[in-house]
Amino acid sequence: MNLILRITKQYTSDSYIKPKHIRMSILDLDKSPNYPVNFVCNLPKSIKANERTPSNFSKTFGEKKIDVAKTLLNDALKTEDDPEIKAEIEARLKML
Repeated sequence: MNLILRITKQYTSDSYIKPKHIRMSILDLDKSPNYPVNFVCNLPKSIKANERTPSNFSKTFGEKKIDVAKTLLNDALKTEDDPEIKAEIEARLKML
């Protein structure tokens, strides 16, 4: 699997200045170079070791979920220029 993060800002109709939230989707470039065909799952805001109801991310990556999340977030942090997105990436890395 050749995984990358696709990070998008979601705005509401009443506020175009500050995004409502930042969505991080995991893509597999081995499936296809085009989105949404290469969509795997979304990266959740918090990743717990023992989840009562496992997320699609946890079901997909199992025991490797923390390592996969750290790798994807660190790779995205190196290439991202937007300060709001960088702050969100750093916050998610701290939670891990």
